[in-house]
Amino acid sequence: MSTNARIRLIKDLKRFQNEESNGIFATPQENNIMFWEAVIFGPDDTPWEGGTFKLILEFSEEYPVKPPLVMFITKMFHPNSKLKII
Repeated sequence: MSTNARIRLIKDLKRFQNEESNGIFATPQENNIMFWEAVIFGPDDTPWEGGTFKLILEFSEEYPVKPPLVMFITKMFHPNSKLKII
């Protein structure tokens, strides 16, 4: 079934494949354009330098109006993870 979200994801995938990655790689699962697997390589000169971070993205039929659900598979440091509320 072709919906607006699926058509947009196919266009986004083609554009993403033709652009320079800048350390980000993403591809849909073979049998479902609505579920993507991604890898981000930590940028130089940041606390994440040298890291490899795996993610899963789940798109809904409301995409691109509604953003995808993004789940990090790799545990990682985040500077706000110990945020103290005063």
